[in-house]
Amino acid sequence: MALEIERKYLVDLEKLGTLQTGNRIKQGYLSTNKEAVVRVRVKNDKAYLTIKGSNVGVSRLEFEYEIPLDEANEMLDKLCQKPVIDKTRYLIEYENHTFELDIFYGENEGLVVAEVELSCEDETIKLPSWIKEEVTSDERYYNSNLMKNPYKNWKK
Repeated sequence: MALEIERKYLVDLEKLGTLQTGNRIKQGYLSTNKEAVVRVRVKNDKAYLTIKGSNVGVSRLEFEYEIPLDEANEMLDKLCQKPVIDKTRYLIEYENHTFELDIFYGENEGLVVAEVELSCEDETIKLPSWIKEEVTSDERYYNSNLMKNPYKNWKK
């Protein structure tokens, strides 16, 4: 069993400074029911099928398998719900943690979030100055929900 424990935050890009090279990610969803989501992701020249369980606090089950790139691209094109999530991910090391910073494009243009994985739910972490606010429990920020209700449709 694989357990994912993570927190999600909004980011102030103006406080961040220059970013190093990121990885372009396109991901789509084959299923987004309440109990589990099934995602296809293409990251550079690799592809993955991921199954994530429903959140219990900041934890959930997660299983990920590498799949052939050509098959993943065909699934994104022909089987996944639209719009497909399009983003660049940057890895930022800070105080013994790796923050995954995502800058979104397309239907979610303007959204910038950072996630950090934890070793346990009550782990204390020091946040960088470029973190604005935590949105871990706000389901609008789940990638599967950004596909259903893109950021561009939110009232500012």
